[in-house]
Amino acid sequence: MSERTKHPGPGATSQRHTSSKIPIQPLYTPSSLDHWDQERDVGYPGQFPFTRGIQPTMYRGRLWTMRQYAGMGDAEESNKRYKYLLANGTTGLSVAFDLPTQIGLDSDNSLAAGEVGKVGVAIDSVEDMERLFDGIDLSAISTSMTINATAAILLALYVAVARRKGANVRSLSGTVQNDVLKEYIARGTYIFPIQPAMRIVTDVFAWSNENLPEWNTISISGYHMREAGCTAVQEVAFTLANGIAYVQAALAGGLNIDAFGPRLSFFFNAHNNFLEEVAKFRAARRMWARIMREKFKAGNPRSWMLRFHAQTAGSTLTAQQPENNIARTALQALAAVLGGTQSLHTNSYDEALALPTEHAARVALRTQQILAFESGVPQTIDPFAGSYYTESLTNEIERRAGEYLEKIEALGGMLRAIERGYVQQEIQNAAYEYQQQVDREEAIVVGVNRFVREEENPISLQGINESLERSQVDRVRALRARRNSQVWSASLSQVESAARSGANLMPHIIGAVEAYATVGEISDTLRKVFGEYKEAVVI
Repeated sequence: MSERTKHPGPGATSQRHTSSKIPIQPLYTPSSLDHWDQERDVGYPGQFPFTRGIQPTMYRGRLWTMRQYAGMGDAEESNKRYKYLLANGTTGLSVAFDLPTQIGLDSDNSLAAGEVGKVGVAIDSVEDMERLFDGIDLSAISTSMTINATAAILLALYVAVARRKGANVRSLSGTVQNDVLKEYIARGTYIFPIQPAMRIVTDVFAWSNENLPEWNTISISGYHMREAGCTAVQEVAFTLANGIAYVQAALAGGLNIDAFGPRLSFFFNAHNNFLEEVAKFRAARRMWARIMREKFKAGNPRSWMLRFHAQTAGSTLTAQQPENNIARTALQALAAVLGGTQSLHTNSYDEALALPTEHAARVALRTQQILAFESGVPQTIDPFAGSYYTESLTNEIERRAGEYLEKIEALGGMLRAIERGYVQQEIQNAAYEYQQQVDREEAIVVGVNRFVREEENPISLQGINESLERSQVDRVRALRARRNSQVWSASLSQVESAARSGANLMPHIIGAVEAYATVGEISDTLRKVFGEYKEAVVI
């Protein structure tokens, strides 16, 4: 099998900037940090401004949570994968939901045809959620759920299952993504207009503050904006701008900042430009600490802490020579660890082609375990602190991200910037520019535009049994046939009344799922009150 290579051209020697177009000098010296103040800008781990990490001992005290994002087909198939991952050393679950569940459609909805269980697990009812976590002690595991428009409903389902299992709900730990703003910006799995969607988000904040004190009520996500093509600087700026919007909405709803601030969490992408990524995480932490303390006057130091989960960059995975993705994932995971992540998912090498096989998922998990137990990296805290280049890059990312925040504030805030299409346009421009660089071979993608093989070795791929969709449809229809229709109808009426009155929706959604209302039915009840979002066209 032949391999075609080219002599390194201009792209290999002329690229002297990061992915955010920050110029890279050939050498960094103390003069690169003329205005840098160690106490003010870096400090110590576990202390404001948390540049060096939010915990005094970092990984010497406790390793990051090792998650593997998983979900496929129906609840039984996904449950098998979770148990496989737990048996192989995963320390936290991360649930991927299928597209119909994400946008509030039941599996038997005509619009769901062909999508049931394809990109995640299909969840229609509390019975599905019970099957998903069958044999798993929810009191002993941290669960992350990547769900946004229907986040309140899936959280209600999780709580209902925990109650059925006899777990102490107040001791449940985990995260619900619950970040609708990035859906309007980059991902598209929204349902409701922005204002009622924000109301649902803050209802989750308020209810969880009283009932789920160990639960992270939101994971403010830059990951998907980075997947859509934004730069590292834009990822920091737009993520923090979304965070500011959520804080403002919660304050407007009457919540105390130090009641909900400590449970805010973030979700970042770990991308290819290694040192820029390390600096990005450090800059984001420092910026958020200052925003919460100085802009919002939070008094609790835990409200100042930017706690984040990281996932390696799916958009960097290539279908060509997929084994190369193992090296990419390892590099990205190392950047996340050196940047101080609290939780990490490593992508499987076959994900550019299909959902990961068990073998590929195990390799991805072993990558984290090698970093944790063989590399020596966790043995010291923030080892790049004081590096002339790292500190200079951290400062520059903060400066440039700060300029974006000022621009967004001048536009009237993040909600207005999204409605005007400003954020979407910035990301589109960055994605287009990068693709041009790849096409011109100014940016090298190994195996794609350089070091290309004429033929590819086939690899085994994960398939989804087509019969699973029919089984899921039959299940949800059987559920409707046997439930108590009067209790079910009354529960949905209560959801509708709460939506119209402004009362907190969470207790009523929990009541509805316990009455066997489905995800689609609850979503349709809210659609009747709130309507649906119509995307603005960005030209």
